[in-house]
Amino acid sequence: MKHRSMTVMRSGMAVVSAALFAGLVWLLWTSIPWAAVRFGVLALCAGIYGVVILWAWYQRRQVSLFADDLCATLDALMSGREPEGYRPYEDSLTAKVQGKLMQYFDIMSEGQRQSQRDKQTIQSLVSDISHQVKTPIANIRMFTGILRAHQLPPEKQAEFLATMDGQIDKLDFLMQSLIKMSRLETGTFTLHAEEARLSDTIARAMSTVWAGAEAKDIRLSVQCDGEITVQHDPKWTAEALANLLDNAVKYTPEGGSVSVTVRPWQFYTRIDVTDTGIGIPEEHYNDVFQRFYRAPEVASQEGVGLGLYLANGIITRQRGYISVRSRPGQGTTFSVYLLS
Repeated sequence: MKHRSMTVMRSGMAVVSAALFAGLVWLLWTSIPWAAVRFGVLALCAGIYGVVILWAWYQRRQVSLFADDLCATLDALMSGREPEGYRPYEDSLTAKVQGKLMQYFDIMSEGQRQSQRDKQTIQSLVSDISHQVKTPIANIRMFTGILRAHQLPPEKQAEFLATMDGQIDKLDFLMQSLIKMSRLETGTFTLHAEEARLSDTIARAMSTVWAGAEAKDIRLSVQCDGEITVQHDPKWTAEALANLLDNAVKYTPEGGSVSVTVRPWQFYTRIDVTDTGIGIPEEHYNDVFQRFYRAPEVASQEGVGLGLYLANGIITRQRGYISVRSRPGQGTTFSVYLLS
């Protein structure tokens, strides 16, 4: 209906303009006495009218070509291919509109790709969680079945119950890690940064690995001036450092050492966590910060591959970062940089 109204309006304007032009010609014809001049004026008016008609036709033709180009561009984009004849550096209205359409198409395509990546990430996450949970649940079921079906000596029952307790602890650790990971990724946890002493935060982190280090006869040491203060969240920063220390103790052989050294710089305060463990190949420096990543050589060790991922997320959300230096067989240093 709207298109029909526009057509009628254009037709009406054409008729009115033609009538006005005819009236102007008649007026000039009747007001000029000489016939030769009359024919000259008539020819001039006819020429002017012809030029106007040609100009109107040319404009309409340009609009039609412009619409055709836009339709061809849209058809190409909807088919997933680049438009033919697209010249991004051409200074024309068609090129400008095509450029905007290409930008919009790129944004929409990136949104689709991100959605696909998110879907694959969720599928991978569900698969990883299923794999991590499957083993402890299977062990608990097996030991429960044995205890129900057999009359075992008290010491054997105690051994089985202790094993089940360990599997329950593993499940609890996994669930807690997943909750922390979820809170970290969704931004539902809040960091409360304050000017606090790093020595207290490090001591809090150290307390979580003391027993494990003592069981493996690993020497723990800290070099930190008690007066050094940094703007940070003590609780979450201690969590991040505890994850780094836990990895250091876990992958350091018996009789080794783990040290924490604090060095104030001009803009950052650097915290080095150094061990004498198995080390990390350089090509895996970035991999170790990925969630659920476990190197093949440590697959037999306890863990779910979330510690370094969580540590990195906590530090980066405080505008800091973590770097790693390592030599296989000689040890690893994780350096935490916090804004001074």
